[in-house]
Amino acid sequence: MAREVIAGITTFLTMSYIVVVNPAILSTPGTGMPFSGALTATVLVCFTMTLLMGLYAKLPFGVAPGMGLNAFFTYTLIINGGIGWPVALGIIFWAGVLFLLVSATPLRERIAMAIPDTLRAATAAGIGILLTFIGLQSAGFVADHPVTLVGVGPLDHRSMLTLAGLFLAVWLSRHQNPLAYVASIGAVTAGAWIGGWVTPPAQWLSAPDFSSVFFKLDMWGALSLALVPAMITVMMTDLFDSLSTFIGVAQAANLVDERGEPKNLRQGLIVDAVATLGAGLFGSSSGTAYVESIAGIRMGGRTGLTAVVTALCFLPCLFIAPLAAAIPPYATAAVLILVGVSMFQAVARVPFDRLELAVPAYATLILIPLTFSITQGILWGFILHAALHVAVGRARAVTAAAWGLAAASIALLVIEHAY
Repeated sequence: MAREVIAGITTFLTMSYIVVVNPAILSTPGTGMPFSGALTATVLVCFTMTLLMGLYAKLPFGVAPGMGLNAFFTYTLIINGGIGWPVALGIIFWAGVLFLLVSATPLRERIAMAIPDTLRAATAAGIGILLTFIGLQSAGFVADHPVTLVGVGPLDHRSMLTLAGLFLAVWLSRHQNPLAYVASIGAVTAGAWIGGWVTPPAQWLSAPDFSSVFFKLDMWGALSLALVPAMITVMMTDLFDSLSTFIGVAQAANLVDERGEPKNLRQGLIVDAVATLGAGLFGSSSGTAYVESIAGIRMGGRTGLTAVVTALCFLPCLFIAPLAAAIPPYATAAVLILVGVSMFQAVARVPFDRLELAVPAYATLILIPLTFSITQGILWGFILHAALHVAVGRARAVTAAAWGLAAASIALLVIEHAY
């Protein structure tokens, strides 16, 4: 039991950065979402869904709003798409409903098998570039330019403190320190306070904010036909993330059954679906199982007790909104860059010497950051995968399910541009 408790605390420490990073992304100027409400929603997702993972799925995984989908929620749906945040929360809710229906049936395996591994890898890498770009913007390394759209920003206190936070996080990570990301955020924030660029909070603690975004979703407004592509994108990306995490971590930690499959996969996916549905209700972007859970599993976590301990560790975070609000945006820039690096390594799985595979993957990878839309990258990737296999005479290599995804992608693009 002591080993499970230590493992649960370790998992919490490795993923606790999300308590600050997620509300910082969701409350980006232009969204209209209050930081305090987004923080309360983030903690509620972490606590309730990690607890459910432990008690129902009996797996040692922490659950929290997913990195990448929070950027999709903020930049693609709200800022670029012009959708109000209540409607965006409604999209998250209905995506969770779809995910739940898929997770409860054998359809989840069919969808997973229909997605080429090269496109899964490219999607992860593209989201990694997007997160890094957001981090570089926050740090001031990248700035707006009237001609080239983006250019080099000034080397000011933001960029210098970000570099210091990056060096600290890398050094701690190399020494297997679970506090690497949290320490980086704390060090940059302290530097900003000491330098006088940010004012420390007048009070450190406050009551949770259950009034601003909690149950404020517009679930009926989200049922517009034009929003269906975004809804399906959230569901599909959630499914990618969940399967990748469960399968990857289970294989690495030997959490498999007698057939070599991840233990309690169906139950784990159902929890992830409920985490997306619940996030829309609470006021956050969708939740998912975190790959950082491997840290606690390596410390001996093998059962749901590990997740229960992790969940309980999140509860006190409900009261730190004033402290978290005094953390400058560039304090999380180093974390975004490092998460981006971690996600980008998936690009190694793309065989760039085979153009029928490389071009769709590259289109997916590059469209995600350039359009600030995971939807565009995924849909065009499916279409090009089928079309280019036909062009090189390998149409038979495209499965019936992959053809179905390509046809669905064309239909979703038509719907998106028609409404």
